[in-house]
Amino acid sequence: MRIVLLGAPGSGKGTQSKLIVKHYGIPQISTGDLLRAAVEADTALGRQAKAAMDAGQLVSDELVLAMIRERLSEPDARDGFVLDGFPRNVAQAQALDELLGQMARTLQLALLVEVDYEELMERMTGRRTCESCGQSYNIYTSPPKMDEQCDQCGGNLRHRADDNEETISNRLRVYDSQTRPVIEYYREQNKLRTVQGTGEIEQIFNAVRRILDSLDEDAAGPDAPPEIAPTLEDLEKMVLATAMQAHDTVPVTQTPAVKKASPKKSAVKKKVATKKKPAAKKKAAVKKKPAAKKTVGKKKAVGKKPSAKKTAAKKKKIATKKKAATKKKAATKKKAATKKKAVTKKKAATKKKAATKKKATAKKGASAKKKSAVKKSAAKKKPVSRGRKRAPKKK
Repeated sequence: MRIVLLGAPGSGKGTQSKLIVKHYGIPQISTGDLLRAAVEADTALGRQAKAAMDAGQLVSDELVLAMIRERLSEPDARDGFVLDGFPRNVAQAQALDELLGQMARTLQLALLVEVDYEELMERMTGRRTCESCGQSYNIYTSPPKMDEQCDQCGGNLRHRADDNEETISNRLRVYDSQTRPVIEYYREQNKLRTVQGTGEIEQIFNAVRRILDSLDEDAAGPDAPPEIAPTLEDLEKMVLATAMQAHDTVPVTQTPAVKKASPKKSAVKKKVATKKKPAAKKKAAVKKKPAAKKTVGKKKAVGKKPSAKKTAAKKKKIATKKKAATKKKAATKKKAATKKKAVTKKKAATKKKAATKKKATAKKGASAKKKSAVKKSAAKKKPVSRGRKRAPKKK
């Protein structure tokens, strides 16, 4: 199983990648993890990567591909791998195809976890993480019982500085401009499969499993024992054998056992038998051929019937699940909208309260200043009245 996981930031592909690794026992290969491990282990490739990063440059595609080649050569990747975070553009996708072709391990599937733009924004702007235990929350979809406080340990919940609308919009724009073309690249190769990344994690993984299990069946096809069905050549041989058998049987039953024929009669019989031989063959062939075709037709019909029923049942099942997912999605969005409205109202109330308080404080300050100014003015006038000189007394 050799697959690439695709999806926008916040789509949950990282979560699905971990579940695939656990269920199928194949390694997850993340280019970010590879770079960190190589730098930490101080390998030759790690030193090159560190030099590039220290210089403030991006690590080259050639270096990343060399690390991927090295990782795929390890024993645990023999049965397959999940590649997460690479490729990010069409040039990288083409280079990856070339590398896997050289290793005789071509890519089987590109799995896209797709989520609507609005939901991605809601997921990322609403993220909160406990500073103490690392528990994750979302104020819209899975809020804590108490605002800004962890349900598990009571720790403070942190909102990442880059989880704001402006930063997230920029990240999604970069994804659309660079990674969207990769989706089309794999679609053209008929390797792209899509799963909706909305709803419960378990439900999404069940959809992923259905895709990956069908991939296993397809991959096992050539190695599985083929269905035994006669070819056209086999049918021709069967007809010929039947005709020969018919020919060999006729002379034996028609030849007299006791009476000896005269040489003249024998010659006539021989001539008649020779004429009968092709006729018998032809007659047997004509009779047998339609029967053989009919049998094959029956076999095919029998083989197709269960498949059609199975496909119809599968389609019905998928339609039911999709309908349920749509209902759940609508309910979740409604719930999220209600919560968002409540949060907005709360924020507005807090702002209004703060503004009122600020206004009151400003008014109080102005009043105090005015009072102080009045006192100061009074103090200045007082000495003037006291310092008035008296006229000298007349002698």
